[in-house]
Amino acid sequence: MKASGMLPRLALLPVLVSLLGAQEVSQGFQHFYNLEYPQALAWFQAESARDPQNPEPYTHIAQTLLYAEMFRNGILESELVSGNNPFLRRPGLNPSDADQRLFFDSIKKAVTLCDARLRRDPRDKAALYAIGSAYGVKGSWEFLIKRAYGDALSDTNKASKYHERVTAMDPDYADALMVQGVHEYVLGSMPRGARWFSFLIGLHGDKAKGIEMLRKVELLGQRNRLDAEILLAATYRREKRFSEAIPLLSVLSDRFPRNFILKFELVQIYSDLGDKRRALEVLDQIEHLRASAAPGYKQVPQERVQFARGNLLFWYRDYDQALDLMAKVTANPQVLDLNTGVLAWMRLGQLHDLKGKHDLAIPAYKQAIAFSPKSDAATESKRYIGTPYHRKS
Repeated sequence: MKASGMLPRLALLPVLVSLLGAQEVSQGFQHFYNLEYPQALAWFQAESARDPQNPEPYTHIAQTLLYAEMFRNGILESELVSGNNPFLRRPGLNPSDADQRLFFDSIKKAVTLCDARLRRDPRDKAALYAIGSAYGVKGSWEFLIKRAYGDALSDTNKASKYHERVTAMDPDYADALMVQGVHEYVLGSMPRGARWFSFLIGLHGDKAKGIEMLRKVELLGQRNRLDAEILLAATYRREKRFSEAIPLLSVLSDRFPRNFILKFELVQIYSDLGDKRRALEVLDQIEHLRASAAPGYKQVPQERVQFARGNLLFWYRDYDQALDLMAKVTANPQVLDLNTGVLAWMRLGQLHDLKGKHDLAIPAYKQAIAFSPKSDAATESKRYIGTPYHRKS
């Protein structure tokens, strides 16, 4: 029996949250963690049909729709949360009407079933846990998909309160600390203005406390230990605790070999550590898996690997090779997600500027703006049209 609730990652992102995990991973979750969302959705829908009075499959359906939308838009990778809260400035996503209806119908069904059980027994720990998880997933949707921050804070606060009731009754129920830990971390990570808003409505957070709660889930949880590992890996990267993130990502990558995002995250972390050799080794592994049509890697466009390699070489000042790779990536931008595509165009412009060719940089910046007009990279690109890009260090 499993329950879920993720704000995040990274959103949160992973920074935000996944409450799906378990030590024994069902077929549905095998699909989920390997990024096979249509198969996962079908499995959870069948599960809800087999056991219609169980609230958890409905929450799993909603969770899968949330992650599928983030995956489609290229925002599952924790680069999303590695800076100064860039996720707070991203525009909302645009899921289909059918997906939105299914999401909210599933959450409503889960909450209705839990409410009925809690009316019979207000101390029903399983129901308290399940309803908290449902509100956690709903809060993630409001935060990441709709950018309705007030609704998101309200839902995640409800989720945390329900799970606090669980741990008050049973302090050893470590899995219920997941939502509470994410709640503490996210609120504690908000920029100054947002923190003032949260204090005004009676909410506050503590990043360090949130991380410790997640570590307790990782060590003692029965169902959410796996998700705690995923979330901690993303959180450690955001906090620049790279040496703690690497072993978690390595183990997760071995366990879910079709999840290519985990290997791309390792590339980013080795790069952040200044270990160019290991970063390139992982990229070589990804390219080999892609070229050999390994399960999960057949869908990875060559341009996605070229972007990762070019971006790495950009930061290591190998501008000629990086420029060649970005030119190849932007020659076929329709295969890229929004996040990768807009960054590729901006990097191409920056590389032209670094080579002293601002006349070639301007069209690239304009393409970045057109590719994803509301993104941070588009906003940044606008600045470079009038003032050529220069490396600060």
